[in-house]
Amino acid sequence: MEFSTLRDLFIAGILRGGLYALMALGLALVFGVMNVCHFAHGEFYMLGAYMAFFALKTFGLNPILAILFATLVTFIIGALVERGVFYPLRRRTKEEWVMNTFLLTVGLSFVLQNLALLIWKPKYRGVPIYWKGLVQISPTMGVAIDRVIGFLIAIMAIGIFWLFLRGTQMGRAIRAVSQDERGAMLVGIDLDRIHTLTFGLSSMLAGIAGAALLPITQAYPAMGTGPLNASWFVVILVGLGNVGGSIMGGFIVGMLQTFSYYFLKLGWQDVFSLSMLILILLFKPSGLFGTEVKGILER
Repeated sequence: MEFSTLRDLFIAGILRGGLYALMALGLALVFGVMNVCHFAHGEFYMLGAYMAFFALKTFGLNPILAILFATLVTFIIGALVERGVFYPLRRRTKEEWVMNTFLLTVGLSFVLQNLALLIWKPKYRGVPIYWKGLVQISPTMGVAIDRVIGFLIAIMAIGIFWLFLRGTQMGRAIRAVSQDERGAMLVGIDLDRIHTLTFGLSSMLAGIAGAALLPITQAYPAMGTGPLNASWFVVILVGLGNVGGSIMGGFIVGMLQTFSYYFLKLGWQDVFSLSMLILILLFKPSGLFGTEVKGILER
């Protein structure tokens, strides 16, 4: 293989991996803090795409404001869903909380998909471009500005979120709950408030991804399935609930899929990725960056 081809594949994998990392970060956050297997995460990606589309077409906002609008709306929807659905369930079924939330998120996925189908019909809604032009990444590779800016938005969102977790009181409270829920309650952290904030932030991260990729992936009700599968692949690969590892895992999966697509062609990249996942879990069941294997019902 020529060096130029290898370089171009590497760049393509990085660009793809940035969005995978953003989606997986939200999924890992919910699992790590709330202990919830979130199977409706892809639907918030779908809502982000729809919100950006309507912000552009209905309100006439520019692309940056449209993405910010989608960010705000998906955060609010996520917080309302947690407060209106997860909070009552957690209060009433403490012992069966984990299994019930697993079933709840599956049901929530069906509900959100069918609501989108009812409201917006089975119709693709998208925009041709956000910004015109190409960026010449290398002498042999030009990338649409939309994709480059989408990658930069993903990196910026990840960076801001990481600073929030590390540098703010609320972020430290989220980390405390993820490490020791009972201990966090004993020092006065409001667990219900942290759960609502966590779910809202997770939904927001998925919404940013959907809004940023609107020119590349048009909005339609079932569009979240692919990103959800990729996010779970990343989270399982690096270790369930590993927020930091999910960022690196997103880039690893982006590379795997890009190189396997080039060498194995369309349709085989998923087979290759899943085969690699099976091999890794056979030799390291906790994932690449996991430290222990623990039954979900023990947490």
